[in-house]
Order: sequence, then structure tokens, then C-alpha cells
Amino acid sequence: MTKNLTINQRLNSNLFPVGVATSSFQIEGARDGREASIWDTFCATPGAVKDGSDGNVACDHIHRWQDDIELVSSLGFDAYRFSVSWPRIMKACGSVNQTGLAFYVDLLKALKDKGLKAYVTLYHWDLPQYLEDKGGWLNRETALAFAEYVDVVSKAFNGYVDCYATLNEPFCSAYLGYEIGVHAPGKVGKQFGKKAAHHLLLAHGMAMQVLRRNAPDVTSGIVLNFTPYYASTASEADAAAAKLAHDHHNDWYVKPVLTGCYPDILHTLPENEKPDIYDGDLALINAPLDYLGVNYYTRSFVAACSNDGFSILPPAADAPVSAMGWEIFPNALRDLLLQLHRDYDLPPVQITENGMACDDALINGEVDDPVRVQYLQDHMNAVAEAMEAGVDVTAYFVWSLLDNFEWAEGYLKRFGIVYVDYDTQQRIPKHSALALQQWLTRRKASNGEM
Repeated sequence: MTKNLTINQRLNSNLFPVGVATSSFQIEGARDGREASIWDTFCATPGAVKDGSDGNVACDHIHRWQDDIELVSSLGFDAYRFSVSWPRIMKACGSVNQTGLAFYVDLLKALKDKGLKAYVTLYHWDLPQYLEDKGGWLNRETALAFAEYVDVVSKAFNGYVDCYATLNEPFCSAYLGYEIGVHAPGKVGKQFGKKAAHHLLLAHGMAMQVLRRNAPDVTSGIVLNFTPYYASTASEADAAAAKLAHDHHNDWYVKPVLTGCYPDILHTLPENEKPDIYDGDLALINAPLDYLGVNYYTRSFVAACSNDGFSILPPAADAPVSAMGWEIFPNALRDLLLQLHRDYDLPPVQITENGMACDDALINGEVDDPVRVQYLQDHMNAVAEAMEAGVDVTAYFVWSLLDNFEWAEGYLKRFGIVYVDYDTQQRIPKHSALALQQWLTRRKASNGEM
């Protein structure tokens, strides 16, 4: 029996969009219809992806997109957040892949026909390999190439997009991809991370200029992932370590975007780890936002250590965790939003990703995922509590619509509210999807009077 969601009144207004999110490489497939990306190369590297899989087919969304949009609509969502594949649009020679562009235009038209708001992310990690061959995000020219790609896309999508995000989680692109190497392109070295991050943020700033010119009436911003860091003890050393982790992993991205300057740790970095900051860069990065996208999954505890100044600890043995091993702690989302509200003059905030991986099993044609149902209820209510405390949150998106290619985990982890049988590509809504559907149906029928 599907559990009824009990959601705070703050989120019951039909004017508050509730949506579901995906990303291009994770679901599209159709490798033969685009240029290679850094993730194609990474997947072909032995040992890089835990199950040795790739995104060549994924969820076959390229061929099943109409059914997937119908699914989003039938579940009662207000909005669909998806990303555009840069290598499906721009060829190595510099010309535009018109077939790739037409795919997204058709998808956008279908969303409009269904009355679904279109939230478009312009970069969700799938950098064209031909740009990586020239240095990727370590090369300033990649930011210029991104602006050119955004120009093409935003002109073609004119009239169909409700909201743009320039980048999704530049922390993951820079730190996971260029510093510790667990994501594409798999580079390892502290001398790379902050440099890549700066060029990503520069790309964001350049893209915002393009969007203001080509899509002035469309809401535009950036999506950042945040992990709240808590001191593992009451000691001053551990408190300082938690602040240091926050500065490196959270503030390094949000502070220049919202204030035009990096955290003070910039001045403590060894010279070879400092980004190459040109005159005018920070002003570009500090382009005014219509919203800040916040992705939240978990919190972390931090202890002081002599090497890097902080050590991130595993969850306590008795803490509830997801299939990723991430602690489930909804109150940290509320605390994060309140901290951002205290620290910055925030634009409106969208919760652009929130969800969890479960060890889902298809039994008698159903997937019962009560932990995910509880997770979503508790986290949506944590958002509502932050709103009651004064944070202007304007949308909430579940990650993810479909089970999909989960990056370095391959197909081993399932984040979807819809189960995907990868052999048949059958889509089966889990109990979490049905619970959301029931709540959204009640919400629409009540006109927010729930």
C-alpha cells in the first residue's frame, strides 16, 4: 500500500513548482548521434566505472523521450529539469549538429504541449572530448567555447524554456574530475582542482551574459551542490576543520558567484594550486542571478588533521544511510538553507536536486521503497521549515525521474522514482512515484487548500 505524503502547507500551493530531474549522459544513450564526451573516454578506462559499464544506451531516452515526458505528466509534476548534451550540439569542427538540436527543440515543444515547465541545464559534466584534448577545464578557452555553445542553444530554444541553469555542480566537475580523479576526465592533482573550478565559474559568468542577451525574459542562474559540514567534537580544532572543509567545498563556489570574491583560503594556497585570475574575471563570475540552485543529499562530520587541515569522517555506525552510504539527515537541508540565508544576500533559491539511492527490487511487478518515501517527505518538510524562517525557496525537484547511469557507480545504484529494467527498458513507477502522484493530485484538486 502506497503511503500518503504529509507535506507542510508551505509546499501545497499550486504556484510552487514541484518537478523531477535528469541529465543527458545518464539517460540518453545514442552514442552514435553525438561527439565523444569525457565520460565516454572515462567509461572506456579499465576500473574507472565500478561495473565496467558505459552510457552508450543508458535509458535509451533518445528513442523513448515521448513516453518519458508522458510519464512525467502522468505523475502530476509541474516541471521537468533536464540537461542538454554539449557534444550532441557542437561538432569538433565547430559546426552545429542540427539533428541533435532538433531533438531538444522537439522535447521542449512536447513539454509545452503538456503544460510542463522546462528547466534546462546547459552543462551537466559531459564535456566534449575534443575540448578535453585541448586541456578541458584547465584551459581558459573552454569557457569561451561554452559561451558559443550557449549562444547556439539559447537562440534555438527561444520561447520554450522557463528556466536556465548554466552549470550543474561545478564542484563535482572540478574536484572529482580534476583533483581526485574519481570522475571524468580522471585527472589527479591539487594543482588542477582550483584552476578547473575557476574556468568553470568563468564559463558560468560568460554564459549569463549570453542568456541575458538571447533570453532576457527567462529565469537564469547556476546550480551548486552543498554538503553541510559539522565538527565531529566540540573542540576548537574540529570547528576550524569544519569551516575549512566548508570553504574548500561549498564557499569556493557560492562566494564568488554571489559576492565576486573567493574565500580567504585563496591566499593560503600554494602558488601552483592558485587559479589564474585575470582582471574582470570575478566581475563576470558575479553576474546577477535570478535564482541559486541548491542540490542537497547528505551532511558530513569533520575532524582536524595535520595533512590537509581537515578529514571527512564516515557516518556514525548507527546513522541511517542510503545505498550510497550517505547519512540521511533532513534537518541539515534546513540548516544549510538558513546558513546561506545568514551568510549571503540570497536570490530566490530552487532545490534543484534532492533524493536518495535505495537497494530497490522489483517484486511482483512493484517496487516498494518506503525509505525513499520517508526521505522525500522529511526533506520537503525541512525545506518548508526554512521557508517559514524566511528563506525564499521557489521550486523543488526530485532526483531522479529514472534509474540511470550513476557515473562512477555505473548501473549499481538506483536513484530513480521510476524503476528501469535495463534489459527491456521497461519503466515501472516505484511506490515513491505513486506517493508523489497522489499528493500532487490532491494538491491540484485543492487549489492549495490542503
